Amino acid sequence: MNNLKSFLIAAAMFTAVQASAQTDKETTIKLVEAKNLVFNATTAYPLASVDINAILSKMPGGQSGSAIQLSGSRYQLKIDKESIDSDLPYYGRAYTATRDPNESGIKFKSKDFAYTTEKKKKGNYVITIKPKDAKDVQSMTLNVTLNGYATLNVNSTNRQPITFYGYIAESPKQGELSK
Repeated sequence: MNNLKSFLIAAAMFTAVQASAQTDKETTIKLVEAKNLVFNATTAYPLASVDINAILSKMPGGQSGSAIQLSGSRYQLKIDKESIDSDLPYYGRAYTATRDPNESGIKFKSKDFAYTTEKKKKGNYVITIKPKDAKDVQSMTLNVTLNGYATLNVNSTNRQPITFYGYIAESPKQGELSK
């Protein structure tokens, strides 16, 4: 039920911000079809929002609500034809703990993965990624609008699902920093 709530919030945000597009239609189509893009996460929607709110409300400057703003950070999912590089945070309930605190987010590099793209009626895309060599991630579903806005749903083996809202951009050239 909370996952549905998060999806509806993300859908409402898509509708509210249509006026300022991140990319134009042609660029979005080019990036998705070339399998060469970067998803920049701006907001996280954890499934365990009640637990997260209890923790965040006790922190100085803590947030409340089910959305966690990721401003000022570079949380990304980089996709190209040959690899996936995920550097995303995780908020929610994990069923097994990691020994290394540096691995607490959704961080992995994969060269063995299934990638499918489906074009929807209004031109939006649904990209499904199933990494075969990532320890915890079962699947990632990226819903992309023609304006470049995107929602990423991550399903894990040992964690509750989490949803991210953000936008796609062109992958930086070799040696460039991503925007």
